[in-house]
Amino acid sequence: MHAPPPPQAPAEALRATLAELVDGLPPRQAAQATARLIANYRGATPTDAPVLRDRSDVVAYAAYRMPATFEADRAALGALADAVPEWTPSGHTDIGGGTGAAVWAAADIWPDPADGSAPRPVTVLDWAEPALALGRELAARAPSAALRDARWRRARIDAALDVPPTGLVTVSYVLGELTPADRTAVVDAAAGAAEAVAVVEPGTPDGYRRIIEARDRLVAAGFHVAAPCPHSAACPIEEGTDWCHFAARVSRSSLHRQVKGASLAWEDEKFSYVAATRFPPAPAAARVVRRPQTRKGQVLLDLCRDTEELSRETVTKRQGPLYRAARDTAWGDPWPPREDPAP
Repeated sequence: MHAPPPPQAPAEALRATLAELVDGLPPRQAAQATARLIANYRGATPTDAPVLRDRSDVVAYAAYRMPATFEADRAALGALADAVPEWTPSGHTDIGGGTGAAVWAAADIWPDPADGSAPRPVTVLDWAEPALALGRELAARAPSAALRDARWRRARIDAALDVPPTGLVTVSYVLGELTPADRTAVVDAAAGAAEAVAVVEPGTPDGYRRIIEARDRLVAAGFHVAAPCPHSAACPIEEGTDWCHFAARVSRSSLHRQVKGASLAWEDEKFSYVAATRFPPAPAAARVVRRPQTRKGQVLLDLCRDTEELSRETVTKRQGPLYRAARDTAWGDPWPPREDPAP
């Protein structure tokens, strides 16, 4: 996937800023607010009645969920960037962006121009004013000028949503909160406005189904799938038998450990996504769709291929550099590596 950001990039700045904010909340209040919001916020609450009631709710929820959403978004946008290496978004609109995880992820993937020219315009749309207020506060401390200059606009995320033309539109962890009709309308609005669209959902069977619906609509609108799929044909997974999802490693804060009663310093965020472009991308020849299995002298890779099929490839020690590359390959990576070693 896309190369990690340099030290002190937006990823590190976001973690540090969230830690400072949650330090101001009593630990018990933060834990109780987070537990309640985990149960309710991503459920069936109408978009005209946000569950995020006040600043303490938003801070607790952002500290708990924003790092995981950021890592999933960053993985999806990194895969998009790998497929269109010469392209940089001229602007970015994040639909239902809340506190702004997706715009922070985009700032990690596409930094501000090195020549000092104006950063791309960034707009975050969401219904919950407390989330927008905290997003604005976080962005004011960001190392990225694009984030500091971002516009945070209250808007209903439904069939009446208007999205002005822009380079990139992200729809991250939003579709599950909408009615089927509003989901369709939001994806269509994104497709009508953007050069590239990235949609991210939880890595569950239901999240995957929403991604497939969005993928189908984007392809019908003339988009090409850039990632994770190596092709824009129908998904080869037989409906109801499995689902396509990936994992992003997330560092657990003290709040994570307190709420979950966990001791590990990390957890894996499971997510499904599609990234598509109006112009032809250069997708991977194949994508690793399960954790690679390492056995004595061989690595087993489960792949989705540009031949529109799923298959398993066994890479053995006899294949030298390719075997060493397979040992370093992770779930969600392209295969063979972009820098393909000679067998």
